[in-house]
Amino acid sequence: PVTAGSIVVPYGHVIGNEKWRGSEIAQRLQGKIRLIFEDGLGLVDFHLPNRTCILYISEADLVAGDEFKRRLVRFRNASSLGGIVIVEKTQISDQYFLTVQKLVVLELGMVLLPVANQGEASQLITQLVSFCVREQSKDHNSNPFIRKQCSQLAEPSVFRTVQQIPGVGKTKALLLLQHFGSIHRLCNASVKELELVVGQTVAQQIYAF
Repeated sequence: PVTAGSIVVPYGHVIGNEKWRGSEIAQRLQGKIRLIFEDGLGLVDFHLPNRTCILYISEADLVAGDEFKRRLVRFRNASSLGGIVIVEKTQISDQYFLTVQKLVVLELGMVLLPVANQGEASQLITQLVSFCVREQSKDHNSNPFIRKQCSQLAEPSVFRTVQQIPGVGKTKALLLLQHFGSIHRLCNASVKELELVVGQTVAQQIYAF
């Protein structure tokens, strides 16, 4: 597998695993962003220009068994890069989705984004890349001595995920993320720690969830 930091992806580009050449995702990305194929990306399907990787789990992967779980765990253990997991959530794969969600979000602390098909996945990748470019240009316009990492990429999806918790709306989701910094830390928070941010009732709901 590719070691952390060994791949530098220019802004507006995506590096894709050679196995995706000719796929629907690749065809739809052409013309929207610069897609470069590389052999030897190992566990990763796509590298984005901000030290974030995408691991794609297809309907076929879900139906085939637990190999995709081993792949995710290996990536988490071996890499310091941010990981976004895109999962095909279809009528056939829907029954496996909750198990995948629990593994990816709660156990591995990664971002999970469901899509209906490869076409949706390509739109998502395009949005993520353009979001990162916008964040980068904002950085240049602010203090030139402070170079923020463009790791805010995951924030909109993380923000939406936290809002799925019962009793948590936009305001509370924002407070929770500001306080805990990541879904992983939020998941490991005690009721007492949660109470300090959102009060007793919602803290109990979050903890139970």
